[in-house]
Amino acid sequence: MHNTVVIIGDGRFPKTEYPRYLIRNADFIICCDGALSKFIRNSESIFGERRLPDIVVGDMDSLSPALKKKHSDIIVKIDEQEHNDQTKAFRWAMENLQGISQIYILGATGEREDHTIGNMSLLMEYARTYDLEKTGINVEMVSDHATIFAITDTFEMECGEGRRISIFTPDNSLRIKSTGLEWPTDDVVFDNWWKATLNRASQDTVRLEFSHRSIALIMME
Repeated sequence: MHNTVVIIGDGRFPKTEYPRYLIRNADFIICCDGALSKFIRNSESIFGERRLPDIVVGDMDSLSPALKKKHSDIIVKIDEQEHNDQTKAFRWAMENLQGISQIYILGATGEREDHTIGNMSLLMEYARTYDLEKTGINVEMVSDHATIFAITDTFEMECGEGRRISIFTPDNSLRIKSTGLEWPTDDVVFDNWWKATLNRASQDTVRLEFSHRSIALIMME
């Protein structure tokens, strides 16, 4: 059983304690190919000893020939270019690991803005493709600055008063009635990314009521 899975991308490797705590306590660790060297460099400060991930997934175009040869026993090469390495790692986990209840995606932001935006938006694809609400698997993208996750319908969360929250959705027909936010989103038309950003929780519990089943991305500091 692999209840908690961590996927580490080739973006900015986390420096703060919370994402490192997630790595340290994961049941199974997957590195996207380019993240292997970063993981090895940081492993001693996280675990108290130098160690490897459980598996490395990707097309291996970002991995040196020396590392490919040295760690060939934990490498899963997937050549197709329709999906990025984060998605290849996510799909591999969903198809090969049993008993998953939580997936944390780290190292998916920073370094390049286009990769950051793309990786964040993929959370919505995963939520829809794998019907994560029905399966009960919680997927979060965690960086040194934020926790990001996708929702597909009305949602209530205990986030703590004062926490900063931004909402994004590609569905401009969606209306989201909110309670517990300093600036209600009831009249927001989601026709641009900034429309429901930089909000803040005015109470401990925030409720977002969808006008219809759809998709949205929540970012919390």
